[in-house]
Amino acid sequence: MTAASVFEFDTLTVDVYGQTQEQRRLSAPHRIDDLGQGIMLELVAVPGGNFRMGAPNTEEGWHPSQTPQHTVTIAPFWMGKYPVTQAQWSVVAALPKVNHPLPPKPSCFTGATRPVEQVSWQDAIEFCDRVSAQTGRRYRLPTEAEWEYACRASPMPTGDIPVSEDVRSTTSTTPFWFGETITTELANYSGIDWEYEGKVCSKGSYGKGTTGSDRRETTAVGSFAIANAFGLYDMHGLVREWCVDCWHDSYNGAPADGTAWIENSTTDQRVLRGGSWNSGPKACRSAFRSKLNPDTHLYDVGFRVVAEG
Repeated sequence: MTAASVFEFDTLTVDVYGQTQEQRRLSAPHRIDDLGQGIMLELVAVPGGNFRMGAPNTEEGWHPSQTPQHTVTIAPFWMGKYPVTQAQWSVVAALPKVNHPLPPKPSCFTGATRPVEQVSWQDAIEFCDRVSAQTGRRYRLPTEAEWEYACRASPMPTGDIPVSEDVRSTTSTTPFWFGETITTELANYSGIDWEYEGKVCSKGSYGKGTTGSDRRETTAVGSFAIANAFGLYDMHGLVREWCVDCWHDSYNGAPADGTAWIENSTTDQRVLRGGSWNSGPKACRSAFRSKLNPDTHLYDVGFRVVAEG
């Protein structure tokens, strides 16, 4: 494990049409854990704070499961800069089993720097347990509240802060951390209209933005070279990401302290966040939630990790 250091990254905001409004160079604390065989896992420091979780019913793509909006307080934590890659998976899958075996190469789209996919929630938990044993630090999946808080980090407008200020982020209330819309130049999702029986069943554009490309596969993590204000890449699209929480149909009774919500669920299904290469833009919003059984393996499902200590 290396000591914490600082890395620089590019971030931006877009206008309602998806055009770059302001591009900035920021820095954030990060650290690197050695998984073995020369493979590293990069982590970004996510500062604590308060944010408004969920979506208003005026937001395009809104669903009742994203309400009621509520204020959540988040403690600081470390989060994977990228979704877990296939190279990282391969090394960890070869480590000693903690609870159950891991497939060495589960992914449909192969590439060392592409995100691992076709991993179940149970597989992701096992991955975290093995990394914990390897590094001596506790690794886990993010809670749903942590994930949305981390996703919403947006660069603060230049005019609102002194030039010397280190903290240059705010919690976005827009559908995406960079603004009101999304483009396929910024994220890997399906940017075309899908039709069924002559009617559009899934739009490739969002808000006043335009349609775009449809890659039909994963891309290498960090391909778009743009991070949010915490220094996290690929929070919209690429692969859906497991959270530790059980699924609840709404936020009624949800914890206000950012901890995992396991109790009082009527199902064993677990939460997924972030959308994927196979999703339309509505499903890539910061507030979007989906669910799957914990033993499900799908070609657009991966994860990123959180580390404590």
